[in-house]
Amino acid sequence: MAAGLCSMGVHVLHVGPMPTPGLAFLTADMRCDAGAMISASHNAFEDNGVKFFSRDGFKLPDAVESKIESLMYSEELAACRPVGAEVGRAHRIDDAAGRYIVFLKKTFPKELALDGLRIAIDCAHGAAYKVAPTVLEELGAEVIPLGAAPNGTNINEECGALHPEVVAESVVRYRADLGIALDGDADRVILADERGEIVDGDGVIGMCALQMLRDGTLARDTVVGTVMTNLGLELALKRAGIQLLRTEVGDRYVVKAMLREKLNLGGEPSGHIVFLDHNTTGDGMLTALQVLALLRRRERPLSELVDVFERVPQVLRMVRVREKTPLEELPEFQAMLKRIERDLKGRGRIHVRYSGTEPVARVMLEGEDQSRIDELADEVCAQLQATIGQEGA
Repeated sequence: MAAGLCSMGVHVLHVGPMPTPGLAFLTADMRCDAGAMISASHNAFEDNGVKFFSRDGFKLPDAVESKIESLMYSEELAACRPVGAEVGRAHRIDDAAGRYIVFLKKTFPKELALDGLRIAIDCAHGAAYKVAPTVLEELGAEVIPLGAAPNGTNINEECGALHPEVVAESVVRYRADLGIALDGDADRVILADERGEIVDGDGVIGMCALQMLRDGTLARDTVVGTVMTNLGLELALKRAGIQLLRTEVGDRYVVKAMLREKLNLGGEPSGHIVFLDHNTTGDGMLTALQVLALLRRRERPLSELVDVFERVPQVLRMVRVREKTPLEELPEFQAMLKRIERDLKGRGRIHVRYSGTEPVARVMLEGEDQSRIDELADEVCAQLQATIGQEGA
């Protein structure tokens, strides 16, 4: 990639292994024209992709990414290729990780420290394997590092935010105060409280939104979630006087809504949490530090802080598909969805979508009766499998 960029006259700054939110910060901080993160994100190493950021540190809009893709397969840029001294140069930035560490520490209140806290952190054998433990240690915590030995192929392998039970078990084993599980590129985080109970993005949004409301720092008393945000959280926020805006799944859509509505807190159950006062994208370590600051200020364990709403029973399933036929073009499937919506009678929700990174259809159902929504989810998955499912999946 660096060679290709240089061949078009672009100067490239190599930063080495770096969390995606760290690259977003550096792109804006170093006044670059763009940032490019090569990352498997939350997937296995063979699913490497590229995340692009504009000069202001925000992810590119869909339309711009589509334009880039079209240019890759056209000859439109052929006349723009430079020669000789006009070819770009590549340089390595040796202190890139240090710059991001300083940035993260500045988001933590100066009057607070993590002295006396024991924290287990699972870096998913990914990009935060050095940065994350270093930040916690420099703020005074005793750190139990997990998933901090990347070998190029073990990223997200039975560890990190997709397998938070690993850090939860370590919290109990080492009697830690809490656990932090990042995904491979560290833009999402799942926590574990002092009892080893898992805290997802909805839990983080709930406790942070209520605290920001008390502090008077929650913009327009509104939070952005997605169609996957638990109904129980929406109801609890409403009781507190906080509005929840829902978007499609994806932190870029969360951020787009936040910018449009001039809001400063949003996120997803998967652990993408955006504190727009601090960074332009989901940032796992920044989110963890905000929760740690809350824990320090309130002087209460995480299990008490996160106990702010009662979850509506929810089931999540996935079906591997051979093709991503638009769901609206599947008449029998649409008829089934309408029947299920009538069955839920306004006391639950169903949402089906394709994954943006895998050949998978994801199914979410919420309702008052766990056994009933389990049955309905089985029915939905069976229909998808029969219609567009992969053989043997």
